[in-house]
Amino acid sequence: MESKVNVLSNTEHELEAKLEYSEIKEEIDEAYKKERKSISVPGFRKGKVPLPMLKKLYGEAIEYKASEDIANKKFWDIVKEQNLKPLSMPSMTSLNFEMDKGLDFKVKYEVRPNLDLKNYTGLEIEKPIFKVKEDDIENEVNSMLKSKATFELAEQVTDNNYRITCDLQRVDDDGKDMEGSKSKNLVIDLSDPKVNENIAKNAQKKKNGEEFEFSFVDEHMHGDHKHVEKYNYVAVINKIEKIVIPEATEELVEQISGKKAKTLAELKAFTKKNYEDYYKDQSERIFDNSLLDQIVKNNDFEPSKNYVETILNRLIETEKQNAKQYKQPVPNDNILRTNLAAKAEWNAKWQIILENIAEKENITVSDADLEELAKEEAEKIGIPLDKLVKYYKDSNRGESLVEEKVLKFLKENNTVKEIDPDEKVKEEKAKAEKAEKSKKEKPAKAKETKKKDEDKK
Repeated sequence: MESKVNVLSNTEHELEAKLEYSEIKEEIDEAYKKERKSISVPGFRKGKVPLPMLKKLYGEAIEYKASEDIANKKFWDIVKEQNLKPLSMPSMTSLNFEMDKGLDFKVKYEVRPNLDLKNYTGLEIEKPIFKVKEDDIENEVNSMLKSKATFELAEQVTDNNYRITCDLQRVDDDGKDMEGSKSKNLVIDLSDPKVNENIAKNAQKKKNGEEFEFSFVDEHMHGDHKHVEKYNYVAVINKIEKIVIPEATEELVEQISGKKAKTLAELKAFTKKNYEDYYKDQSERIFDNSLLDQIVKNNDFEPSKNYVETILNRLIETEKQNAKQYKQPVPNDNILRTNLAAKAEWNAKWQIILENIAEKENITVSDADLEELAKEEAEKIGIPLDKLVKYYKDSNRGESLVEEKVLKFLKENNTVKEIDPDEKVKEEKAKAEKAEKSKKEKPAKAKETKKKDEDKK
């Protein structure tokens, strides 16, 4: 077989291949055997037509049809042998086949563009350092204990360790009922820190059948505009229950901790460790995402639409498979396509930038790397080393290992700026308030300037 790659442009190549008939005869013979099973000729049962007769009657059609499949197969064989890495689904532009002579074909395919990389090292990237608060630990432990709580009917609310069942009616500023805004038999845990503080406060000393009022203001942004709305409610209590938290016995602590702790102190320490591990993981994820996002912005370009479409289709399929796995409704393809479009484009950009960085920095994965990785995993999962190495090669594990190496390189060659996320939120809020204030002051100043100008005239 003869083959060569024609470079058509920076982003498009063409594979040209030529095969002698003897090189594809085995596949041609298989095609005859396959077609023979479904062809019947007068005087012969289906599947029993002699091959010479089959070739005489249908040979040209059978062999030409087979040549398309053979060309596709040979293309992907060459791709694997020469490590060509087409970005999206290739297209066959030429197919010439002659019986008893041979086959030649051409296939166009997109390739990774070579980028003039810049600003992917020496950056300063913020990394939030989340602090574990004692209140969070107390609330989490109390929540675990509360999951085993019992409830005793009561006549009156005397503190926050109660849950109430009540009817809620939204009212206007004049206290009149708003039509269609009534909810019945809502259960409210007054000890839950997420419950509106006015509910817990105003429910105190109330008895069954009595009512209380509460209000809250909802503020959120609609683009650049802040939406503010006040909600007023009247609540009628239908049932009051005292929340009885069980004693933290060794048996109970083992049960709610999955046998990771025996005492209340151990449970708190175990919970704190979980929080710390979770926060550390989140911090790393946020830093990694921020780093990669900044590098993509610094090297922005327009990726191939076909490549973006290829990635988008993979993301859609993954979402659908996840929905099936977790027995959730399978999302509509059009909705997924809209929701995942931006993610697909970003992933296309990052993948191309990643490969450019790997090439520029000479970051590669050798057979020795795969063997080293296999040594670490073989004993854990009980698979022989040679089989695991082969699996890694067949499943392109090397590509994901390259990505891991590139990410490691980037983290080592950029600077971490640790920040307090709570302080960051305060700063952002202050900036937003300042911008809002400035926005309101501008019309007033403009009006004042206009008046001064008119007075001068």
